[in-house]
Amino acid sequence: MKSNAGKTKMPKINYFRCMLVLVVMSLVGCSIAEKVNSTGGMVWSSARDEAELVEDSGVVIGEQDQIDGGFSSLDGMLHWAIGNSDPATLKEAAKDAEKMSLDELQKRQLELKELVEKLKMPSDAKLMQIAIDDLKNSSLSLEDRHRALQELLILVEPIDNANDLSKSGGLRVVAGELNHDDTEVRKLAAWVLGKASQNNPFVQEQVLELGALTTLIKMVNSSSVEEAGKALFAVSALIRNNIGGQEKFYAAHGYIMLQDVMRNESLDIKLRRKAVFLVGDLAESQLQNTEKAELPIFNDRLFLKSVIDLIAVLDLDLQEKALTAIQTLLQLRYSEPQILKEFCGLEGALERMKLQLEESMADEDKRDYAADVESLRGEVELIFRQKLGLL
Repeated sequence: MKSNAGKTKMPKINYFRCMLVLVVMSLVGCSIAEKVNSTGGMVWSSARDEAELVEDSGVVIGEQDQIDGGFSSLDGMLHWAIGNSDPATLKEAAKDAEKMSLDELQKRQLELKELVEKLKMPSDAKLMQIAIDDLKNSSLSLEDRHRALQELLILVEPIDNANDLSKSGGLRVVAGELNHDDTEVRKLAAWVLGKASQNNPFVQEQVLELGALTTLIKMVNSSSVEEAGKALFAVSALIRNNIGGQEKFYAAHGYIMLQDVMRNESLDIKLRRKAVFLVGDLAESQLQNTEKAELPIFNDRLFLKSVIDLIAVLDLDLQEKALTAIQTLLQLRYSEPQILKEFCGLEGALERMKLQLEESMADEDKRDYAADVESLRGEVELIFRQKLGLL
């Protein structure tokens, strides 16, 4: 992708699609629907005739005509255009086209055929390779580097595409962008890696082997809210339901990063929500995998206090996520309720939270959500009292 000063360029994906639509519109507008009879004369058909032609042809758009996202032939595009157009409009267009000479029609048809060949939509694999090749270009403008990553962000959504990106070596190239000087590039690279890794063990392993996890953990401390958020998203996507990834996370002291995020009141509330949600996810993984060795972080006083202190923050979403994490932590076989009571102040925090939620339930806009959070708070309090031996 070459940049042109003063010009705004759309991503290749959108460019191809927009141009494809323009071609279809041209085909419908010209209504190249002529049939040459045995005498060599022109026989024009009505819009209804053309609709029947498409139906009778047996062409199945999506199976035969759409190749790599495009059409296999001009006829295929014409059939699609007619089948998806208003018959009255087509009839009017056919009347206009009757006024054109045979030479003019043939010339127009040839031009459209050439345009179709030029604009045949590349496959996702080809588009990904184009984006990766662009990223490899050290002289690529910052604008085009952003664009290449934005295209990959769309393309890696399907799991097969994410796997293809890994097999082609594209993940290594994207991971390298995490060290770029530009904040936006780093943010987009983290986002792409997170998208590709979601619920995809194969890609998770590839990214972990590249050593990207340590870099992403450090990026969560970025002064850029967006970069920090996408980095934490990528960390979460890499280690979720991945025991090996979680071990690397603990080894890299990722839990300290989570603790710092949860304790820092000046940070964006969304980042703190993501952090405590990941804590709950890690605790759930520990609860489900009983054969795993007990992790000392789940009995670390400062770490636990950073989770419990969040239920005092006046944000129902954050409080709900914190309660969910605490509920899971309490169910771990080696949890120590006395630490939670005496050092972390869980008992008093739950009582104060009850009063705060009662006030929230008096607000019509918050009533339902606050009631749900209060129900969860009650469940947590019950488990806590059971662990203390009070029930």
